[in-house]
Amino acid sequence: MSLSDVPGLRPPRHPVHPRARTWWTAQALVTVSGPMLLTALALGLLSVLFFAGALPWLVPLLVVTLVAPALAYAFLMPRRRYAGHAWELGAHAVYAADGWIWRRRRITPLSQVQTVDTVRGPIQRRYGLATLTVTTASTAGEVRIAGLADADAEELARLIGRATHTARTPAAHAAPAPDAHTTPAPDAHATTTPAPGAHARVDRPGTEGAA
Repeated sequence: MSLSDVPGLRPPRHPVHPRARTWWTAQALVTVSGPMLLTALALGLLSVLFFAGALPWLVPLLVVTLVAPALAYAFLMPRRRYAGHAWELGAHAVYAADGWIWRRRRITPLSQVQTVDTVRGPIQRRYGLATLTVTTASTAGEVRIAGLADADAEELARLIGRATHTARTPAAHAAPAPDAHTTPAPDAHATTTPAPGAHARVDRPGTEGAA
C-alpha cells in the first residue's frame, strides 16, 4: 500500500464559539487595524495643514499602504481564524487545529499533559470567552484552544484533567485477582453442630462421675 492510499487526517469535530469572530475583530482593531487607520488619518491631516500640495500622491499612497491592508486584516483574519480553529478530545489524545495563514493540526497524547489552564484577557472577558492552554512534556510546546465559551473551557479543562489521570493510571494499580492460597483452611478444632437425632453429651457441674 502506498502513501497515496492512506486517508488524510480529518479536521477536529468541534468548532470554537461563534463569538470568537467578534473577539478577533475587536482584537484586530485594537492591535493592528486601528493603529494603521489612525496613522493614515494623522498623516492625511498633517498633509492638509502643512503640505497641501502632497495630497494628490499622498492620499493614494496611504490608501494602498495603510487603509486597505488595515480593513482587509480586520475583515479576513477573524473569519479565517474561526474557520481554522477547532478541537476534539479523544480517549487517548487532545486534537487541536489553529492558524489563519499557516494552518496547523496537532495531536497530543494525554500521557504527556502536565497542566491545563484557562486564560481570559480583557477583551475575551467582554465577550464571555476563554483560551484553554494545555502544557505538555513535548518539545513542541503548549497546545492552545482559543475562542471557547467560559463554561465550555471549564468543562473541557475538567474532562482533560480526568482523562489524563485515567491515562496515567497503570494497570498494576488494578485490584489483584483473588489468591486461592490465601483462603484460610477450615479449623479442624472447630466445634461442629451435631446431626439431627444425635445425642450430644452435655457435662453439667456437680454431676461428674454420676451414673
